[in-house]
Amino acid sequence: MKLPPYSIFPFLFAILFPFSWAVTARSHEKFLHCLSLHSNDSASISKVVYSQNNHSYSSILESSIQNLRFSTIATPKPLVIVAPMHAFHIQTTIYCSRKHGLQIRTRSGGHDMEGLSYVSEVPFVLIDLINFRSIDIDVENSVAWVEAGATIGELYYRIAEKSRTLAFPAGTCHTVGVGGQFSGGGYGTLFRKYGLAADNIIDAHLIDANGRILDRKSMGEDLFWAIRGGGGGSYGVVLAWKLKLVPVPENVTVFTVTRTLEQNATELIHLSQYVAHKLPKDIIFFVSISRVNSGQEGKETIQAAFRSLFLGGADKLFSLMEKRFPELGLVKQDCIEMSWIQSVLYFSEFPLERSEILLNRTAYTKGFIKVKSDYVKEPIPKIVFEGLWRRFYEEEGRYAIMNLIPYGGKMDEILETETPFPHRAGNLYKIMYIVAREEEENLEFQRYIRWIRRLYSHMTLYVSKSPREAYLNYRDLDIGVNNKDNTSYAQASIWGFKYFKNNFKKLVRVKTLVDPENFFKHEQSIPPLSPW
Repeated sequence: MKLPPYSIFPFLFAILFPFSWAVTARSHEKFLHCLSLHSNDSASISKVVYSQNNHSYSSILESSIQNLRFSTIATPKPLVIVAPMHAFHIQTTIYCSRKHGLQIRTRSGGHDMEGLSYVSEVPFVLIDLINFRSIDIDVENSVAWVEAGATIGELYYRIAEKSRTLAFPAGTCHTVGVGGQFSGGGYGTLFRKYGLAADNIIDAHLIDANGRILDRKSMGEDLFWAIRGGGGGSYGVVLAWKLKLVPVPENVTVFTVTRTLEQNATELIHLSQYVAHKLPKDIIFFVSISRVNSGQEGKETIQAAFRSLFLGGADKLFSLMEKRFPELGLVKQDCIEMSWIQSVLYFSEFPLERSEILLNRTAYTKGFIKVKSDYVKEPIPKIVFEGLWRRFYEEEGRYAIMNLIPYGGKMDEILETETPFPHRAGNLYKIMYIVAREEEENLEFQRYIRWIRRLYSHMTLYVSKSPREAYLNYRDLDIGVNNKDNTSYAQASIWGFKYFKNNFKKLVRVKTLVDPENFFKHEQSIPPLSPW
């Protein structure tokens, strides 16, 4: 993928728009005038810049909002949306935003759990990468270039178009944008075999605060290290990633086995803590816990879904599970062989012959969502799980899921300093807590947020400590935000050490070197060592 050399091409934009932000009309006009002064291509820019009175503004803004908590009348909106077609559109937006005191938010797929990629309490411009979606697959060399606005599903589909035996270890939700997921680490069903998405990035193109387009060589190894797991929105705008594709068999095997409390689910969940992380790296075996109808009228129960992907055949998987975890009661008929791309569809509960659905950026139903995360170092006592079920039987628990994602395998072999993502050896599994409603008033959803906070508090004694670790891509503003100017190291360290452990210190040093004015910032961005 070839990118244009650094330059700031001017473009024309003369549509003024009303706004109610705490920014003077004078500052607003100066910003628009700056865009006009630096343009010589009015036809091009008319297609990519949207003001608040533009008829397409709302549809562009709403198109990639995945969490309806941030799709309300009260949600702060960008002054301008720029949906760039070329790198110079981004360069000019950065230049004019810096010159006139506006912040930037950059959105890839819109799955930021706290909306930080498209929401801000201060006047801002949204760079929406919806048009940066080119994917170039090189089967012969097992590499790919993918632009940051592409989704996981689009990437998977394009790989599968070219090869049945190549894949990439990214996420399971196909509508997630690669720009956000890769910048925070990114894991999926292949991570015990090959590590994270960020572990398999071999180059990148990034625009920094000075408008320069940098690749791995020109940005240097420290900055390249920081953008592979240190989070988006702190160092620049990533245009594209170069990926090392990984081999998979022509056929893989999956299974899903469900057990309720009446079918000994609690004991199986407890035992799985001793098994899943020790399995060969070719297999991932994870658990999803939720409340379901029991089949008896008016009665509900707790169900655990035990799911697995194995990079091999059904016979071998069945034999392995029979030996390692006979208590599950897996039978040969539970094991289904399919291609790797079909396994992506399987875990998303899509028809196995409908791979084109992975190209649909809106295939999932949107909802009000709150997510939290934990890491577990020692097996949790069975009695603790039994105590959790009482919480799941509360009204809010009807809409909750608790996922246990095992570690071990390749994750034990990668040093925690290899990338900013530090959660490696020593973890049995990660917990993802999620509560979601498809239809809900935002004020009413607050009670579900309070419920998941109580659940999280209940787990304090049984998860990692000093710090209580958290996964950056499950963004959680409950664990702290920077101050209004996003420049406080002390405040940032509250959440910084939870997401990054001691890697946070290096991230701050890199930030101080490459963006000392702290132009790229948000409520949980990496701050420089001292305010500008």
